[in-house]
Amino acid sequence: MYLHALATAVPTTSYTQAECCDLITSSEAHQSLSRRSRLTLQAILRGDSGITTRRVGFSAVEGAFAAPGDRRNESFRREAPLLAGRALAAALKQAGLRADQLDALLICTCTGYLCPGVTSYVAEQLGLRPNTYLQDLVGLGCGAAIPTLRSAQGALAAHPGATVACIAVEICSAAFYLDDDPGVLVSACLFGDGAAATIWRATPPATGPHAAAPLRIGGFNTHHDPAARDKIRFEQRDGKLRNLLSADVPALAASTVARLFAAETSTLPPPVRILSHPGGRDVLDAIEAAMPGHTLDASRRVLRENGNMSSPSVLFALDDALHEGPPPAPGADWWLVSFGAGFAAHSCRVSRA
Repeated sequence: MYLHALATAVPTTSYTQAECCDLITSSEAHQSLSRRSRLTLQAILRGDSGITTRRVGFSAVEGAFAAPGDRRNESFRREAPLLAGRALAAALKQAGLRADQLDALLICTCTGYLCPGVTSYVAEQLGLRPNTYLQDLVGLGCGAAIPTLRSAQGALAAHPGATVACIAVEICSAAFYLDDDPGVLVSACLFGDGAAATIWRATPPATGPHAAAPLRIGGFNTHHDPAARDKIRFEQRDGKLRNLLSADVPALAASTVARLFAAETSTLPPPVRILSHPGGRDVLDAIEAAMPGHTLDASRRVLRENGNMSSPSVLFALDDALHEGPPPAPGADWWLVSFGAGFAAHSCRVSRA
């Protein structure tokens, strides 16, 4: 399938890591932490985390860490459709399309739960046709964007004339949480909010930013390891989402990505560039160490400017790379890889047609 548009959106409110440290220090939840936990937060937020700024959609974010579960989900219900809608509106404009020309809308998220899902709100907000196919993918964690694209490929295989939009949107601020668990503390220092929208067809674009060098995506692969499920996942505590994050996630991510890469290159020429989900500085360091010759510069820029936005992050990395130019030639492929809850990792190829 061929890319017709890619657009991103972030909240207008931005905080430096030092400002995040001040917000957390002044929060009610911070007062209940041990001295060791307080020092850990300060060391990460005022040290070299690889992050400069994060965008936050949660209103009155200074109270986010102590907010009750219903207020958190209300923030997600308000902010996720708005951010997703902004990204999709920008993608439609880029592709020269109206919202009522979309035949399917797929949205992935993991930082809140709505029924009906975010697709219902975005469809109303942008004016999609009443018969547009809506699909919400929930629970795939940070790696969700690539499986969502794989679902779009299936939709286009069944309906070759269709126009399909995919959105990855996360309001990570609706899941901010503090306690003395080291993984919870690290999570509070990493995550931000964002959305990325893509538009796909089975045929290359005749106009728009990708017409001169059409890009197609395919070669999807995945690896999931349920034995490592508790290494990174959400749990519910007092009606709130609490992110569990093991200290060995960087090594686990690197080994799983390396396994996917080995399977990829056993049958296909190696890609010229890797675009990874920027899970964190240590994660990117571990992946680069496991993948000699590849520098995850686009992923590091996304992490620096936005933090870890969960599922949209890998598409932000793709957008960053495309601003430098498309893959240099047919056969000089890029490799997109994401990972997270499950423990699962997913990959695909981005090729110049």
